[in-house]
Order: sequence, then structure tokens, then C-alpha cells
Amino acid sequence: MAKVVIIGAGGVGTVVAHKCAQHPEVFTEIVIASRTRSKCDAIVEAIGKPNISSDVVDADSVPQLVELFNRHKPELVINVALPYQDLTIMDACLICGVNYLDTASYEPKDVAHFEYSWQWAYKQRFEEAGLTAILGCGFDPGVSGVFTAYAAKHYFSDMQYLDIVDCNGGDHGKAFATNFNPEINIREITQNGRYYQDGKWVTTGPLEILKTLTYPNIGERESYLLYHEELESLVKNYPSIKRARFWMTFGQEYLTHLRVIQNIGMARIDEVDYNGQKIVPLQFLKAVLPNPQDLGENYHGETSIGCRIEGLDKEGKHLTYYIWNNCSHEAAYKETGMQAVSYTTGVPAMVGAMMFLTGKWVKPGVNNVEEFDPDPFLAELAKDGLPWNEEFNLNLEVNE
Repeated sequence: MAKVVIIGAGGVGTVVAHKCAQHPEVFTEIVIASRTRSKCDAIVEAIGKPNISSDVVDADSVPQLVELFNRHKPELVINVALPYQDLTIMDACLICGVNYLDTASYEPKDVAHFEYSWQWAYKQRFEEAGLTAILGCGFDPGVSGVFTAYAAKHYFSDMQYLDIVDCNGGDHGKAFATNFNPEINIREITQNGRYYQDGKWVTTGPLEILKTLTYPNIGERESYLLYHEELESLVKNYPSIKRARFWMTFGQEYLTHLRVIQNIGMARIDEVDYNGQKIVPLQFLKAVLPNPQDLGENYHGETSIGCRIEGLDKEGKHLTYYIWNNCSHEAAYKETGMQAVSYTTGVPAMVGAMMFLTGKWVKPGVNNVEEFDPDPFLAELAKDGLPWNEEFNLNLEVNE
């Protein structure tokens, strides 16, 4: 049906490539490209299908991206590179007339701050070019937004309270490791928390607010309030929401290591002089920490991510609703060689790409996932390794 270029050969890119290769009826040709050709070659070799090939590109360079797109002429670019590179890839897509999909909002390199305003500013240019850009099509952001859209479409007349809850109940056996790119991960959780309340944003200290929440098949876990970019788009697209929050679990050992990293300056994102060379401490730390791609083999347990929503149902009666997915680290590794955190991001990216290529999610402009029909996406998601569950009128805990 169509050719795609995947940019990024980390854990998520590996999963996206594996899942695309399972659907040759949709993804007739697959090119995976990154700065390191050998990483792409290893993925191509592991998949072993004739319709997948590798290439090399520096995603910071618009000219290199343009050359890549003009040479391969893909229908869609699946961007699973670094969030810093979203805008250069979008620029190249506009120049070459290529549609676009990513899994995380743009983030400037020199400040730990992510929001959608930079990418939403491209809306008119994508509309005028007749191109579709799908933003935030991982799990959170991504499936969390589709879950919310599904709840609004089928069950709620008035969504009032939204809590996105994310638990990694797995154990990789390492003293300290991050489940995705260490630089992005540590930047994300060391910045201030933020949540939406009664029409305005409330800022908290980093990991200042915590609750003990119960996750299906995992049990009780301490969950910390973070800011996550899908909150920004969801309160914009669903203005009835009075409060929107995001929660993520962290173990005490992880938090102790994180506190030490911050206290000794290794979480800094500004340059320091070392023996006459400029280095960024967090980038150096990334080089010595375990590679998230290598965690899968010894990972046990599962993740649990979902949305807990309260409001009024279609008849105006009070309703609480919980929709979630649990994903096994062992099963994800057995299928793709990657752990569940990469799997839960990579599978939705493939499904979003499939929705576009099969004509179900086509809308010129720049759109977040909740602006599309959730039904075909969730039906395909369940078939492709991420089945989901829902419960009604239960104690959501977060509203206590």
C-alpha cells in the first residue's frame, strides 16, 4: 500500500520496525534511518524481510532529511528520534510533501520544557500543503489521548476529571537504569510538576505530590504527579475537563539515585568545561548508564497505563470510568527483543501509521491523536499486542 521511513533506531524504533514488518499488506516498503547506520542494519537483519532496508541521516539537518525523503519518496515519516528533532523533521516533510507522525512533543535542547505550541504553529502550513501531521502517537502521549476520546465518544456527555496513571511494575535487575533515553527521561522527571485545575495550570515542585494508587495485577505503588504534554492538548480539545493530572510510579531506590545525580550536578543540561572540552553532564551520564535497549532480556513484570475519568454519562448521571492496558516485559522481549516501555510506545506508533495509510486518520494540518476516530485505532491496537480493559462506576482513588 505505501512506503514509510522510520527515523530513530533505539528501542522504540526497533519495535516500530518489527510491527510494521508484520503488516506487509499496509507497509509495502520500510526504511529505517538514524545517525548510526550499524544500528539500523542490526534491526533489518533481525527482522529479515525483503521489504525493509536501512539508511543513514542526521535528523538535526534539514538538508540531510530532505535528501533522504527525496530519494525514498515515502508516503509517511514515523519520527521516533529525539524530541529536539521534531521541528527539523517537520520542516523537511513540508519541503518534500511527506506526511508526518511522532510520539512526543518538541523539546528545546537547552531547556527542559516541552509543550505543543511549537508544533501547533505548523498547522496552517500542513493544511495548505494538504499534508497530515499526527502528534503524540505513542502510549502516553498517544493511547492515553485515544482512550480519552473513546470515553467521550461512547460514555460521557461531560468529562470533568481526568487522571492518567502510568505504572512500571517491572524489575530489570540494575541498580539504576532508565526505561527510555536517559537524557529525555531524567529531564522529564526533574522538572516542575504541573496540572490543570479550573481553567488554569498549577505548578508544583518536582515529584512534590504523591499518592498510593492500586494498579491491576500489580498492586499498590507510590505514584508521583508529573507534567505530561498530552494534558495540554486534552484540556484544549475537551474544555469540559475541570481537572487533568498525570501520575507515574517510581521506586525508592530509583529516586535515591536520581537525588544523588541531581545533587552532584550530573543532571545539568548546560555545558561545563572538562580538560579544555565542553561537555553536558547529563549527556555524559547517558553514555555510562545502561542502554534502555539492553534491559529487555532480564526484565520481569509488567506495565499498567490507563485513564481514570469522572463526569456525567450520556443521560446526565454520575459516571466513573477506568480504561487501561497491562503489558508484559517478557512477552514484549520475546516478540521484538525490547522491553515493555519501548513496546507500548512503538506499537501505537505503528497503529497510528496504519490508520493514516488505510485512510482512517487523514486530516490535513497538525492534529493530536484525540482529534481522530478512536474506534478503529483501539480495535487494531488490541489485535497488535496491546489489549485493553475497562471498568465502570468504581472507586478511582485519585479523587479521594
